[in-house]
Amino acid sequence: MTIELGKRGVRYLAKRHRLTSSRGRFGKFRDVLVIEDNIIAANRLAATMRVLLGYDLEVRLARTLNDSLVLLAEKAPDVVIVGDKPTLSIDALQVIPQLKESGYGGPIVVVGGQMTPPRKAKLLTLGASDALHKDDVDSVRLAEALWQSCEPLANGAAIEAN
Repeated sequence: MTIELGKRGVRYLAKRHRLTSSRGRFGKFRDVLVIEDNIIAANRLAATMRVLLGYDLEVRLARTLNDSLVLLAEKAPDVVIVGDKPTLSIDALQVIPQLKESGYGGPIVVVGGQMTPPRKAKLLTLGASDALHKDDVDSVRLAEALWQSCEPLANGAAIEAN
């Protein structure tokens, strides 16, 4: 039996292989704070992060902005993932400034179902490292977002994706 992969499938697998084989570059990410009011979505993000970064990764979940600020005060995470719901309880346009005011200076990745280009531009302007549509989240896309967030932290030296 032969399996035919289209060009898109081959590119995806090549990207996944490259990112997985260079997993050691993400060694600095040992603690993740996920801000998401939907427990199923939060667990999905946590599972994806563990697939990407290893199962010894500490993933802390916050269901509200106040909960996230308490967890942030206890211990600053290496990366924050915000589940964006502009019409409900967690609006990343409000969360990002609060995180910054609380002293958090690390990468912030926003995941939302209403990720339009203008909204993404606003989030990036506020300080998000990347903003992803929730349907696009998998280990490869999340790795790319983390990779992108590493670049400014490397004193201007780009991290190659070879």
